[in-house]
Amino acid sequence: MNVRLRNHFLIAMPGMEDSIFAHSITYLCEHNEHGAMGIVVNRPLELSFDDIFEHLEIPGFVHHHDQPVLAGGPVQTDRGFVLHRREKRWHWQSTLHVTAQISLTTSRDILESIAHDDGPQEALIALGYAGWGPGQLEEELAANAWLSLPAEPSILFEVPLEQRAQAAAARLGINLGLLSSTFGNA
Repeated sequence: MNVRLRNHFLIAMPGMEDSIFAHSITYLCEHNEHGAMGIVVNRPLELSFDDIFEHLEIPGFVHHHDQPVLAGGPVQTDRGFVLHRREKRWHWQSTLHVTAQISLTTSRDILESIAHDDGPQEALIALGYAGWGPGQLEEELAANAWLSLPAEPSILFEVPLEQRAQAAAARLGINLGLLSSTFGNA
């Protein structure tokens, strides 16, 4: 398979047996011949943005960031990833520009800016990421483990996290509640 799925959503199919990814929606930040990397965007942790700012001892942060931190995936779960709307006025130390609208930043400077209400207004903070080795995601797609579709920024930043998978599937005309965990050949 030569299709590149950067800036796509992966929705776990009902038969997904891996508890980490069951019922998940993952935003793919990178996909190339070396593998794929994404952030699970609908799994909240028992942490808020404020909890992260306190843990990092960011001085003088504004205490009203009750948005949940996400479990971004099983790889590097001690590392933070900020998925945010891309704006030209900001230049963070470690940023991957996924598209003209969406970036992924891993440096502390963005967290400090968000903590002081001087960062992107639309941002998700995740601990960890989902990673696939060369060919691994392609094998999972061929096995019908995932439903893939082009990502829509509004689903990431405007739709409540518990509704993101269904909102993305609806763009394809699919109701996730009607999908079966078994499949066969006609």
